[in-house]
Parts: sequence; C-alpha cells; structure tokens
Amino acid sequence: MSSSPSATTSFDLRVEPTDIVLDEVERMLGTQLDRATLVRKRRSLGAKTDRGTWVRVERRRFEKIGGQGWNGTECAALLVSVAKPQWRRGAAWRQQDEPVMWRADETDLLPGSPIGNSVPVADPHLPGAWWEALNRSLDALASQSTSRVATPDTVTITQSGVAEAVRRFLPAGVDTQVRQWWPAHADLNWANMTGPEFCLFDWEDWGLAPRGLDAASLWGNSLAVPDLAERVRHERRHDLESRDGKLMTLFICAKILAPDAHPEDPRLEPAHRMAEQVAADLQSA
Repeated sequence: MSSSPSATTSFDLRVEPTDIVLDEVERMLGTQLDRATLVRKRRSLGAKTDRGTWVRVERRRFEKIGGQGWNGTECAALLVSVAKPQWRRGAAWRQQDEPVMWRADETDLLPGSPIGNSVPVADPHLPGAWWEALNRSLDALASQSTSRVATPDTVTITQSGVAEAVRRFLPAGVDTQVRQWWPAHADLNWANMTGPEFCLFDWEDWGLAPRGLDAASLWGNSLAVPDLAERVRHERRHDLESRDGKLMTLFICAKILAPDAHPEDPRLEPAHRMAEQVAADLQSA
C-alpha cells in the first residue's frame, strides 16, 4: 500500500483520502463495503457490507500498539454475558514504508443507533431496562479473566500513571495504590453504546484496569447533563464509592481539568467540585 496516506502526527481520517484503504479492506475480507454508509472518525472508519455486517477500520502508529497487540475487538469475542456485537473476522496489515498498521474487524450490525456524541448535551431519557442491561454487562465484564491491559485513549493504564494523575488533587502521603484490577471496556462513552436497546461496541482498548474506570469514565462524559451524571453515579455507586472508584474519579477529573481543556467546557466546574469532595474523602479515610 505504498500509495496509502502518509503517517503524520496530525493524521485525521475525517479529511484524508481513504479509497485505497477501503479497497484493501474489501480485498482482505472478501466483501463489498456500502460506501454510502461510511462513518469517518479521526482514527477509524466504519461501513456496512454487502453481507449485512459492519466493518470497522482503524489506523495506529507502532508506538500505540505495544506488546499485547491491538486485536481488542477480536479478543472481546470470548467475553460472555456482555451485550456487544458478535465478531466475525478480522485482518491487519502494515502500511508500506511507514511505522503504521491498519486493522479491519467485521462484526454483526448494532441493534440500534449510537445514543449520541461521547459527551451529550441533553438527557437521552433511557428506559429502566437500558440501565439494567448496562449494569449486567459491566458486572459480567468485571468478573472475567484476561491478560490484556486497558489502553484508554490508546495509552496503557499503569499504577504510576494513575498516581501521577491523582496526585494533582492529593497531598503527599495519601496512598494512591490501586487495590483491584478488573476487566474494563476503557472507552465507555455515549457514542459507544446503543439505545433504546443496550449494546456496547468499539472494544479495541479493553483490558485490566482499576476498579471503577468505566463508571468514572461514563460519569465524566455525562457531566454536561447533571441529571444524567447523577444517574450514572447512582447506578454504578458500588464501584464509584469504593476506594479504587474514588481514585478513578480523580483520574477522570484530571483528564477533564487538563491544562489544554477548553475554558467553556461545561464539565469543568462539576469535575472540580467532585475532585475536591473525593480528595477530602480519601484524605480522611
């Protein structure tokens, strides 16, 4: 694929030409993509196929792949009692003359549409059955075994990374050691779930993570809608009220309150308030 788009730090599949990549996907998977259904994101593409399935295509540079590989969607096929699209087949290849890999995964179609953007600005008003299915899936996921390590935002989560993030809110001497590492989706947001029937997709980053990462991530992505954020905290309170869940709340607050945060992000104030509250709880424990 010497004529594939070149690797640049600003590479964005929403604007780059992709016909050569899609042609390669069709050749390797033996299917035709319905390009009228093409969904373009910054580092991934998706489209329906002529056999009634969905193909997701992702581009990653070598340094974002790591020793465990990046076949998360394929590995997630082994998870049981988790509502997700069934994985069918996959293919991966290296872009010629560039430190870049491409991967295509074919799955069943989703049972509904994604609920919205990753950070919604309005309450989706989901039925009780949806929240029950979310809880069943996250609890089932946490009970399973894996050697994979979660890579939220394509960065492997580590004890040292957690400590560095939460130290922003805690004085020296407060214990930041994670006690429980459980399997997590690691990219839990409103663009990766369907409604009104619950289904969780985009599994490329799942793996072991501190207890509460998924709950804290979904809460953080809900902060622009206070009632929604509160519903998430209520539904996942057994995770978020645990000691590790409080550390993960601070971990997510650190991301939201990063130096490059947009000053008009509606999540800033509630994240700051919660960080102060949780830090005080951990200090007094």
